[in-house]
Amino acid sequence: MNVIGIVGWKNSGKTTLASAVIRELSSRGLTVNSIKHAHHMVDVDQPGTDSYKHRDAGAREVILAGGQRFAIMHELRGAKEPTLDELLARLGPCDWVVVEGFKTHPHPKIEVHRQASSRAPLYREDANIIAVATDYTPDFWGPCFDLGDVSGIVDFILSQRESRTEKS
Repeated sequence: MNVIGIVGWKNSGKTTLASAVIRELSSRGLTVNSIKHAHHMVDVDQPGTDSYKHRDAGAREVILAGGQRFAIMHELRGAKEPTLDELLARLGPCDWVVVEGFKTHPHPKIEVHRQASSRAPLYREDANIIAVATDYTPDFWGPCFDLGDVSGIVDFILSQRESRTEKS
């Protein structure tokens, strides 16, 4: 399983880029899974639904299944938030996992950084950032891509997998 992260500060365009990368990888015939980290309370279920009632009653995991998809909701119930590695282990087989967030985990990442940002780029402190998608020319040591160059970014991502395979 190959993992690429999309990181950046809030409102930098991470979700837009992650979605575009997933779409491009998928259009090239690759199987893609994703993990999105959120710092706020997340709930994909709504009060009043049967699955919500199951969780509210104390179920640790609830699978909501239908003809088009299924979702597993896991209540931590006071346990620690799972690590990225633990979440990756739960995913089904795929060619690529696109991770949005988890900026402190040591996996290969592409940073989204905009010139208008008041925050310093993450790449200055994170050696796991292997490229930057941006709207200006940063002082980054590696490849920089225009935010709209999704095809070029995906070509780069795929070349990283190939270079890791050659080194193995």
